[in-house]
Amino acid sequence: MTIFEPFRIDIPATDIEDLRTRLARTRWPADLPGVGWTYGIPTAYVRELCEYWGSGYDWRVHEAERNRHPQFLTEIDGQRMHFVHVRSPEPHALPLVLVHGWPFEDFTGMIGPLADPRAHGGNPADAFHLVIPTLPGFGFSGPTHRPGDASTERSAELITKLMAALGYGRYGAHGGDAGSFIAPQMGRIAPQHLAGVHLNDPITIPAGDIDPADLSARDREKLARYQDWNRLETSGYAGMHSTRPQTLAPAMSDSPAGMLAWVLDVVNTYKDPAKPTPDAAIDRDLLLTDLSTLWFTDTAGSSMRLYKESRQWGAAPADSGVPTGVAVFPGSSSIRGVAERRNTIVHWSEFDRGGHFAAMEAPDLLTADLRDFFRKLRGPNE
Repeated sequence: MTIFEPFRIDIPATDIEDLRTRLARTRWPADLPGVGWTYGIPTAYVRELCEYWGSGYDWRVHEAERNRHPQFLTEIDGQRMHFVHVRSPEPHALPLVLVHGWPFEDFTGMIGPLADPRAHGGNPADAFHLVIPTLPGFGFSGPTHRPGDASTERSAELITKLMAALGYGRYGAHGGDAGSFIAPQMGRIAPQHLAGVHLNDPITIPAGDIDPADLSARDREKLARYQDWNRLETSGYAGMHSTRPQTLAPAMSDSPAGMLAWVLDVVNTYKDPAKPTPDAAIDRDLLLTDLSTLWFTDTAGSSMRLYKESRQWGAAPADSGVPTGVAVFPGSSSIRGVAERRNTIVHWSEFDRGGHFAAMEAPDLLTADLRDFFRKLRGPNE
């Protein structure tokens, strides 16, 4: 029998003060003049955010906001799992699991509209019961303790078992970033339970099964970028995560400024390209709340194991046959021809604002697309 233990976030005051002290004592490296972001994230930008993090940002306000939603801890196959579980007031709501990626994808701004559309100007027929798990190695799920437990394949297994333990026999799944591997894999594990799979900016790394001649001109351009991936100046973080994550882990665990710099440089790469900085694309306090969660749980280092342990990157998985929808945002490298080969695509949307972190950058657009996609897949009592 699976035990679900109610959970509330309550970070000790000593941990909050330690964070502020570390931020205040940061030794700042020199910048080269006039190079902008071409050498990586500028020190002046990091310093500005860290000064606000240490003296202007109020963790307790956001901790209380997170605690408004029911949270639980459980253990599945020896792995601790934290998850948010929000039941809709609408009795015939469709269960929906929302799966994040690295370093985070925060669904907080979507919870109300998805679970209670009636209260947010929407149609109550579009309501969802929400399950939002924290992946192994991240946040309040804590670090992993066995090789392989941080992989996307393992996460798909654990979340599928979680949904079964919660008593959900038919549900939808959504994922972006690493979640765009995990949600489809759930469809391969238990296709009979998946009403549909929805993805935003799915990672469509080409494998040997793709003939460029079969792709559109736009897809061929994206394919060329994938093939040049290892030579791109923005790919260094993935190389480090996938080969030497433990080498970077002490720096991520010891310096909040260093952790912020590393994480937000990646966020900058994939955010809406029309926005100049990460906190121009995503609310500053929202970014710092997710960074604080990684810091207080000391999981920034363990979260990177996802890249080392996952085997789906560049693979050519079989199509589960589960109806799949895709939402594409500016800057996306998603190749439609690859996505269609590996999934039963029945819905494809493209938007002119937002970015890879759509749930944080354009939650209204992602919410609307989830409603549109699943509206066509609901049963008579959903």
